[in-house]
Amino acid sequence: MGPGDFIIRLFTQITGLLKGCAALAVITISTITHTLVLYLLAIPKWLAPPGGIRNRVRLLLARIAESWISVNNGLLSLYRQPEWRTEIPAGLDRDGCYLVSCNHRSWVDILILQRCFNRRLPLLRFFLKRELIRVPFLGLAWWALDFPFMRRASAETLARRPELKGRDLESARQACEKFHDIPVAMMNFPEGTRFSPGKRDRFGSPFRHLLTPRIGGMGQVLYALGDQLDGLIDVTIVYPAATRPPTFWDLLTGRVPAVVVRAARKDIPASLRGRDFRAEPEVREQLEAWMMQMWEEKDALIGQIQSAQAAAAVRG
Repeated sequence: MGPGDFIIRLFTQITGLLKGCAALAVITISTITHTLVLYLLAIPKWLAPPGGIRNRVRLLLARIAESWISVNNGLLSLYRQPEWRTEIPAGLDRDGCYLVSCNHRSWVDILILQRCFNRRLPLLRFFLKRELIRVPFLGLAWWALDFPFMRRASAETLARRPELKGRDLESARQACEKFHDIPVAMMNFPEGTRFSPGKRDRFGSPFRHLLTPRIGGMGQVLYALGDQLDGLIDVTIVYPAATRPPTFWDLLTGRVPAVVVRAARKDIPASLRGRDFRAEPEVREQLEAWMMQMWEEKDALIGQIQSAQAAAAVRG
């Protein structure tokens, strides 16, 4: 490496560091500001009786969260990287009710989903353990934004008290009752954890680019929201030029070369809506078959995207 190359590399690293620090400072200030507003509006939400007034406050709270996401998206748009290659279905209803399913490669996936669907879908939400409501700063914000909190019995507790098996499904239904009155997009990562080749081999996944999907999260939403759901948004995220899953800092410093997002709207089989997949073996089999088919298609799509990237790199 010559002196010129060293200087260019050093300049690039310093520029990235300054970008990241500036973006992190803005996001921190924006997060604190928006969260404080959420706290103030949580008071009338708590005091208001169920119905019209409370629902209007809840919609306003969701708009505050969307404003926070817009600030984050604006920061990402200031940099030339990453190159965004997105395909989002037309006709999505911001006032509808959706189940959003996505593969999981990085913690950055959540930010990618927010960027792609902010103000196109209702605010993305997901199930949280009830204990997380005690998390400083964030717990009250999640409650204010109607994230569903659930009580989940541990494996040890279920072994001692088998009568509790299946209670989490009823808990999910109760937690989602609030969404009969406001729009919602329930997000789920069926793989349950971030993908890596090591996990794929250790868990015996039949796929090349994915872990075997778990049906629990999808099944809970289908049981809890049933006929209220307008459809499934099946999302595939790929970082085709990355040598490893990107981190939050990589995204802030512009070190994610490209992000590919392919989203498709799919119908949900009527036979899976509002059904208890744990108590009905035939429903469980249908749900597993439906998800495995989607995962086979997703695995093939990821392979195509990565092959196209490799071919472009050779030509370049």
